[in-house]
Amino acid sequence: LRTRGIKVGVVGADTYRPAALEQLRQLLVPRGIPVYGEENGSDAVGIAVRGISHLTSQGCEYILIDTAGRHRDQESLMREMREMAERIRPHEIGLVIDGTIGQAAGPQAEAFHRAVPIGWIAVTKLDTSAKGGGALSAVAATGASIRFIGTGERIEDIELFDPESYVARLLGMPDLRSVLERVRLAELKVTEQQAERIARGTFTLEDMIEQLRQVRKAGPLSRFLRSLPIPGLPSLPEE
Repeated sequence: LRTRGIKVGVVGADTYRPAALEQLRQLLVPRGIPVYGEENGSDAVGIAVRGISHLTSQGCEYILIDTAGRHRDQESLMREMREMAERIRPHEIGLVIDGTIGQAAGPQAEAFHRAVPIGWIAVTKLDTSAKGGGALSAVAATGASIRFIGTGERIEDIELFDPESYVARLLGMPDLRSVLERVRLAELKVTEQQAERIARGTFTLEDMIEQLRQVRKAGPLSRFLRSLPIPGLPSLPEE
């Protein structure tokens, strides 16, 4: 949303996990995304309400509320989630599921959907050897929409879920669509002077280093190269 020129704010309403608020700040503030939170706060619903008011006054157009992780059998946390949904009336509720739990993702999604209406689901850890196929099929069986997938630990590793691209990667085929999207979101730039030097064949080592730095914005270089249709490319480790 931010790369599209939309002002986004985030409320840290996870009052259970240690340093959850600090982690949000470290991830988002350097990217120009304001984070509202209350140190040592315990009232997640109140924090969400106050956070929306604060970020709205700062001109934020979209506000994301990060809540505590919870299991379907944790009734107190499920009750907190229902109360928060009733108080703030969000436009959408997203559920983030660990892709390594396999078919257990289905019952988890169903339990959450009974508690609050889930608008979309994000499946994480799809960079593991399991590839999350079981989780994807289980979640799809609930009728919920899978909107995002996570293929790493960084913000840049969150991708819009596209079934064709995902299947292509599973089959070892080039995924040019994802490559182009990563390049677009990373806002890779080539200056006019660099373009002229490339055209004249005087591209220097410094120019090459700068372009490699630009490419790294799109994610780990090894993952970027694996997405390209380069025959005979050896297996590269993650950076």
